[in-house]
Amino acid sequence: MSSSNATAGAPRSTDDAILDAAADLVVHLGVRRTQLAEIARRAGVSRPTVYRRWPDVQAVIGALLTREIMATLESTSLGVPDRGTPGDRGTAVDRETSADREAFMGREAFVDQVVEVAVRLRDHPVLGALLHSDDSDLLLQYVVERLGESQRGLLEALRTGIALGQADGSVRAGEPTELAAMVLLIAQSTVQSHRMVASLLPEAAWRRELARALNGYLAP
Repeated sequence: MSSSNATAGAPRSTDDAILDAAADLVVHLGVRRTQLAEIARRAGVSRPTVYRRWPDVQAVIGALLTREIMATLESTSLGVPDRGTPGDRGTAVDRETSADREAFMGREAFVDQVVEVAVRLRDHPVLGALLHSDDSDLLLQYVVERLGESQRGLLEALRTGIALGQADGSVRAGEPTELAAMVLLIAQSTVQSHRMVASLLPEAAWRRELARALNGYLAP
């Protein structure tokens, strides 16, 4: 169940072997029954090898979720290269390249990309195992209650699209990072609560209404 960026056929890194083992355990046993000793055994490494990388099971799961979320983002057209930290980026328009501006297809296409990422994360085997089980509070801890690497990657992709939309007039004015944070909250809460309203919002309606909410929020 690897989502690493290793070349097809190339040997897995030790980190990926450990995270892949953790992913299998999370999906089949749940987080609470995932033990570091079993992660090491399935990865074919010793427990000290795992400890040298992560201090406990919670840290392994956090690294796994970061890897899977970022791999999911990078597998879509919403994924963009890191453009640095907020303090060194320059203006919202100047920091996007001409190639970015030429490739940008407007707000509605951008929103469609956001919805696609939301669907892929919602249906991801590891995240889905957490969303659909008693371990969902741990997903909140890893993904919601802290702004980690994966959240920052998502925010950067959203910020870039919003800034490009502002440049072509399809997205309303406002600080791009602030708008990106709200888009992330809207999409994230929709993903987390989708099972609760599944009988009221079948798949096509779920996608349509999420897109409508995001388009309404971002429209000039």
